[in-house]
Amino acid sequence: MSSKTDGFIFIFSSPSGAGKTTLVKLVSKNKNFITSISHTTRKPRSNEINGKDYHFVDQETFQDLIKQEEFLEYAKVFNNYYGTSKKPVIKNLLEGKNVLFDIDWQGSKQIKSKNINFNIFSFFVLPPSREVLFDRLSNRDMKDKLIASERMKEFYKDLKHWIDYDYVVINDDLKNCYKEIIDIIEDVVISKKKINFDKKLIEEHVKKLIS
Repeated sequence: MSSKTDGFIFIFSSPSGAGKTTLVKLVSKNKNFITSISHTTRKPRSNEINGKDYHFVDQETFQDLIKQEEFLEYAKVFNNYYGTSKKPVIKNLLEGKNVLFDIDWQGSKQIKSKNINFNIFSFFVLPPSREVLFDRLSNRDMKDKLIASERMKEFYKDLKHWIDYDYVVINDDLKNCYKEIIDIIEDVVISKKKINFDKKLIEEHVKKLIS
């Protein structure tokens, strides 16, 4: 069992473009949580910094890290690998720091299946509509405009995994969505409350997204 002084793991997942990375950055900044920095084989975007947004590595380096069992989780997404190093995460948790994960459903599933002795709470972030999602993807840098349609194809595959998460939010207004997440985090960490969300509302929203 997790010690009372250990930190919590908070996992954030979503279809690409739903806004989870922005939300994770806001939570990390305003709650002074630690954000786990993933390794990835994809090329950095124009606004990304190596060691701050991701650890950008080549395929060979990533495969070596897999062989050395350095990852807590890893997955292949859009032909690139993403993975989370175990050591810094465990170190921060043992020091009582809460750690945020910005990962997809594959990574979330792996972490939960490992039965690690730390408290885990997971959020799934939904976009308000397919149109908004496509606009967000298309408004990234020029390279991502070329693959926005490809990411939309994966949207339906990712969407069905909302049911596996502890709490689901609809990111139709960033400020309100962030506040909702902060309130839930405080209930989980401070009050130790059992958290529920309106599954019927989310089911109806998901139906609209896929119809």
